[in-house]
Amino acid sequence: MAVTAKPAGVRLRRRDRLHAARLDWVLVAAALALSLLGCVLIASAGAETVGSAPAKRQLLSVIVAVVLAFAVTRVEPRSLRAWTPALYLVSLVGQLLPFTPMGVSIAGARAWFALPLGFTVQPSEFAKLALICALAATLAGGPRDQSVPNDVVVRALALAGLPLAIVLIGNDTGSAMVITGVVAVIMLVAGVSWKWLVGLAAAGVVVATAAIAFGLLADYQMKRLTSFLDPTADPYGAGLNTIQARIAVGSGGVVGRGLFEGPQTQGGFVPVNDSDFVFSVAAEELGLVGGLLLLMLLALVLWRGLRIAFEARDMFGRLIAVGVVAWFALQSFENIGMNLGVMPVTGVTLPFVSYGGSSMIAAWLGIGLLQLVRLTSAPPPR
Repeated sequence: MAVTAKPAGVRLRRRDRLHAARLDWVLVAAALALSLLGCVLIASAGAETVGSAPAKRQLLSVIVAVVLAFAVTRVEPRSLRAWTPALYLVSLVGQLLPFTPMGVSIAGARAWFALPLGFTVQPSEFAKLALICALAATLAGGPRDQSVPNDVVVRALALAGLPLAIVLIGNDTGSAMVITGVVAVIMLVAGVSWKWLVGLAAAGVVVATAAIAFGLLADYQMKRLTSFLDPTADPYGAGLNTIQARIAVGSGGVVGRGLFEGPQTQGGFVPVNDSDFVFSVAAEELGLVGGLLLLMLLALVLWRGLRIAFEARDMFGRLIAVGVVAWFALQSFENIGMNLGVMPVTGVTLPFVSYGGSSMIAAWLGIGLLQLVRLTSAPPPR
């Protein structure tokens, strides 16, 4: 009996349905809810000053980012691993562009370069993704029950050292802190000997202490550190952000002042409250309820990411998933800590929420990588 082959269009639609069924839609929904909440908060932050233009641009960034994330899920895992060295090199070149005539300096950090039509790009956001993939490819080669050989650890540290050095030269302390934490987490999960990890932690403490003791930090960085320890030492300068953010967070109460009704937000008292201090807008205008909602959505993203990491079939995918989750977690902790006054001001964004096209697109590319790892691990639905 002859078997009739199904038309190509039918096979393609069935393959697309199977592809969609294997995606983690809870992860997508949580990240999308955070992104849309961020657009609302950005609109409120600029309502009395710059109008709705930033929120509209952010919404456009969300649309582009989501499309790119789903495009990443179509990449073959073997192709991703094969192209990782090229992606890493491209990211290094991108990190050097802020030091060219195209470069733009903001708040003392030389971390952006300009494009036509008024757009700016922060290449360090994309360098985090490239570094995560490069470290995963480097550290995933050996058996799981053995420590990573010393020569492989040295190669991994060299890969991490180049982008880290560039962001430090550009005075982008926040990105340097996040990158350092992500590298440590990936190396820990990969099975790097604890002696390496303890030695690296000790070296980091020595370098940080020496930088402070010998005046190697930029003047604005020292002021930020001083204001973190005592915001009242410079209440109208470096300590202004922390003081005003604390007031905004504390004034929200349980249910908040209402969207577009926060005195601190609408009065423009909190600087850069559409990016670095966007959490203060949520806390003031949506209160404890809104702040907890935001934290719950972030926790949901992290939990789904960790679940993907645990279910990964190979170490390459596991390290990518762990690296993305560590990046989201560390950056969220630092940003929210800045708003609460328990972390120094470093200029890092809140993933999916803060204003910035580079940050938004990079975060959603991270979601795309998590989904790609899941697709290679989850059994196909029947």
